[in-house]
Amino acid sequence: MNKLNDIVGTESTGSKKGYERTNSADEKVFAKPNKKDLVTTFPNLVIKELIAFEILVIVLSVISLLFNAPLEWIANPGHTPSPAKAPWYFVGLQELLCYFPPFVAGVLLPLLAVIALFALPYFRINVAREPLWVYLNHKRTFVFPAVIALLTILLLYFRAYPILFPTLGMTLFMIITRYMNGGGRFSKWIKTRPLSWWIMTWFVIIVIVLTTIGTLFRGPEWNWTWPWEGIY
Repeated sequence: MNKLNDIVGTESTGSKKGYERTNSADEKVFAKPNKKDLVTTFPNLVIKELIAFEILVIVLSVISLLFNAPLEWIANPGHTPSPAKAPWYFVGLQELLCYFPPFVAGVLLPLLAVIALFALPYFRINVAREPLWVYLNHKRTFVFPAVIALLTILLLYFRAYPILFPTLGMTLFMIITRYMNGGGRFSKWIKTRPLSWWIMTWFVIIVIVLTTIGTLFRGPEWNWTWPWEGIY
């Protein structure tokens, strides 16, 4: 049998840009890199990372010169400050204790989040990188509202509104993208985002919201306090 002509894959055919697909009647389809589209890590990536690092150091140095660090009094073992806040990167977990039992907020949810972050790259939704509403075809459509409904009920039961509202907002935006007909660059870009991107974005938003609330809006006895009251 005659071999088929080699074709260059594009995004519309499902193959990655910069890869050449070779196909024949008696061979399996495989992909080989097109060397013309490859670049080396150094200096193309390393130089950009060094520039970003230097900019970050400069910005932090300027901030440290303009603003004093919010230091408290000398540590006193006989006096526990109220509230006793964790470092900012753990304040989100501390905020979860307001809504969920200690085992759920301090052990179960962080453990599930870490497992999910490790496992997500190996799922087909991340490898195939199909757009959200292409992946949620008719066979999977019922799963989406079922998961959102179950999550909403659980969050309402525990009154975890800082998680509930971003979840509902993200869900609404996902539905809006389904019916976007505009030809703008953002519209085209957002409609091609895979499910893994939406999950990670939702996770980052929840972390930012919980950390912000725990850092700026919690005062004595972990009660709600406005930042300008200055009593936390």
